[in-house]
Amino acid sequence: MQQAFFLAEQAYEEKEVPVGAIVVKNDRIIGKGYNQTERLNDATAHAEMLAISAACSTLGQKYLQDCTIYVTLEPCPMCTGALVWSKIDQVVIGALDAKAGSCGSVYNLAESNKLNHQVDVMHGFMEEDCEWILKKFFQERRSEGNGRPNL
Repeated sequence: MQQAFFLAEQAYEEKEVPVGAIVVKNDRIIGKGYNQTERLNDATAHAEMLAISAACSTLGQKYLQDCTIYVTLEPCPMCTGALVWSKIDQVVIGALDAKAGSCGSVYNLAESNKLNHQVDVMHGFMEEDCEWILKKFFQERRSEGNGRPNL
C-alpha cells in the first residue's frame, strides 16, 4: 500500500485527485498508475484503469489471475467493473468512498455473484493516510474556488 500511496502523492503534486494503484503478482509490481484524468483529458484515466492496463501489458495477457491490486481509494463502478473483467483475485483498499465506492460502500460489484467473477475485498490499509491526502486535496480545491473536480 505504501507504493500506491507514493503514487497518490504524485497525483496530488500534479493537481490530480490523489489516488494511486499498483498490481502485484508473486510479490512483484507488474503495473502501477495514478489518476491522470486532468492531464490526459480522459475521464477513464483512473489509477486502477492505468494500473490494470500496465499489468496486462507486462504479462502479455488480458486476465490478471493470481494478482492483487492495492489502491488508496475504494474503486468506483467503472474501475470495479475493470477489476471483475480482468479477473483479478483481490483488491486491497486504503480509504472507503461513501459517494461512489463499488467494493462494499455504496455498491458491491466486486463480490456480486451475478457477475462471472468475484474479487476478494480487503480494506482499511493505511486508511488514515489515504483519507488525509484526499481531504487535504479537496479542502485546497475548495479554497481555490475550483470546487470538486470530476472523478
